[in-house]
Amino acid sequence: MARLKLYSVHLRAWSAEPDRDAVLLREGFCWPACLFTLAWALAHRLWLPAAGLAAPVLGLAALGVWLPVDPLAIEALGLLLALWVGCEGNDWRRAALRRRGYAETGVIAAPSRVHAEQRLFAAFGAGTITGTPGA
Repeated sequence: MARLKLYSVHLRAWSAEPDRDAVLLREGFCWPACLFTLAWALAHRLWLPAAGLAAPVLGLAALGVWLPVDPLAIEALGLLLALWVGCEGNDWRRAALRRRGYAETGVIAAPSRVHAEQRLFAAFGAGTITGTPGA
């Protein structure tokens, strides 16, 4: 049996059709955020985190060019930055969704995102999830 993953369910509070405005975010470490830090933030329209990430990324690049710093130390700092972004990435997305009018309405446990979506839409069909978050 596959390991279950947790997905938080976010619904837009003012939506006429909540099933079309549902967003599922996986809980835990985000590998794409770790591997593609700045590009990942821009792709998800996380403008403030992207701006905050640009400074240390450019700083690390400049550090290696202008100062006689060990390249291994720069790589280690870059790795720490990437790991930090991987740990915090999904939380940044949750905060951005809250600012855009979404409310977290629950958590779904499923072996994959596809199964989580199936469970969410089955809950919509059964009427166990209402169109108004928090109701």
